[in-house]
Amino acid sequence: MENQENLMRVFTGSVIEAQFIKRYLEDNNIEVLLRDTMSESMIAGWASGAPEDSGLVFVLKDDFEKAMKLIEKYQNSSKKKKE
Repeated sequence: MENQENLMRVFTGSVIEAQFIKRYLEDNNIEVLLRDTMSESMIAGWASGAPEDSGLVFVLKDDFEKAMKLIEKYQNSSKKKKE
């Protein structure tokens, strides 16, 4: 992803779930940028944030709507499995 100005965040959550969503979107031909803010801060010398919201998933603006629909589909199927 060359131009980060065209990125939009589509998910914030645990790094584990963010990694799954990254793979899910890539499997659907959407280019993804994954950030782990907790690891980034530890590398810088301090710990910031919490594990449950340190995974950030970004996509290009052109893929935003498609990505959001896929994430919503994933989240709805996850809720049904828990019930």
